[in-house]
Amino acid sequence: MSQSSLPEASLQLDLHRARTALIEAELADHPSERYLAAHLAALRVAAVVLARRARPGRSSSRPRNAWLVLAEVAPELAEWAAFFAATEGKREAVRAGATAIINAREAGDLVRDAQNFLGLVERALGQRDRRPARTGGS
Repeated sequence: MSQSSLPEASLQLDLHRARTALIEAELADHPSERYLAAHLAALRVAAVVLARRARPGRSSSRPRNAWLVLAEVAPELAEWAAFFAATEGKREAVRAGATAIINAREAGDLVRDAQNFLGLVERALGQRDRRPARTGGS
């Protein structure tokens, strides 16, 4: 594989991981599982952007929130970053066992939001949507 194809292959792998997390969210049986998988998909989409825009060597020694970094390196995505950052508290509560705080509508909304976020990032990166067309459903 040539040097020029490595970044493209890496991009495709990263986008594939985000799409896979979205499929897992769509197929999850319980709203809390859908919510967690959708949030993971959004994080994977953010990671795609960060891998391409974050500057090495500028980080401090302490870990930083991905959503804060995303808003800094991609200001055009700052509203999305703020939105997904606002869902982190609920995500942590669900991960800690408070599964009843998520209903089906809220989980479905987060799946759609993550799908929209992925689509926006794909377009911004010059990628066409490579997911199969959906034929109805949620």
